[in-house]
Amino acid sequence: MPGRGKRAIRIEILLVLGVSLGQSALFSIVDFIGKLTAGKPLSAQATTLNPSQAAGRPWLDLSFQLLQILFWIMPAFLALHLLRRDKDDDRKTIGHEFRRLGRDLGAGAGLAALIGIPGLAFYFVSRAAGFNTNVIPEALPAVWWTIPVLVLAAVQNAVLEEVVVVGYLTTRLRDLAWSAPLIVAASALLRGSYHLYQGVGGFAGNAIMGLFLALVFLRFRRILPLIVAHALLDIFAFVGYALLKGHVPFLPGN
Repeated sequence: MPGRGKRAIRIEILLVLGVSLGQSALFSIVDFIGKLTAGKPLSAQATTLNPSQAAGRPWLDLSFQLLQILFWIMPAFLALHLLRRDKDDDRKTIGHEFRRLGRDLGAGAGLAALIGIPGLAFYFVSRAAGFNTNVIPEALPAVWWTIPVLVLAAVQNAVLEEVVVVGYLTTRLRDLAWSAPLIVAASALLRGSYHLYQGVGGFAGNAIMGLFLALVFLRFRRILPLIVAHALLDIFAFVGYALLKGHVPFLPGN
């Protein structure tokens, strides 16, 4: 890569991951150790996504939720900025522009359907086998902003994870002359690691999904369909749970 050595690229990767999902992976590993040493099986423990940040104070809660979404999406924009800075190299185009929006939306919906059903089945099997915690997708108050915030949180997750873990990381590892199998494995391992707080099933299921998504990206060099797919999966999980909890007995937390 013109004008930049491999050492500079490695440092950049560590810094980007250090302020984003690499940090999350380390916290997740420690959290998993805590769950393993809690004195009860993983299947008897709960993991809550999207919790309330100020119980009983909805406007303060909303403020915290929006700030969290805003600042957690920033590392994705940082990664895009760093890639765009090297625009002399065509490989820095990761396919996040909207010039093929209709096709990307359709591809994303197809990917979501392909991943979603096996992923849900994998979660229930892992939980039944005792390899996973009881994942509660949201625990927000039932107020007017709950659904919009859950949708925004889903989009933020999708943009952050797919841009950093797939678009940015695979591109930078190619700059370091890593082989395709190693790139795919590294991306998948990172994705699994920051989901380890959910249990072994969360790690394995997300690592498998990471393998698939990294392969799709390396083949087509379009990150937007992956973002769409991830956002749809999270919206289905977060919003679906918010609407159905208390009405469907087998849902977590009911």
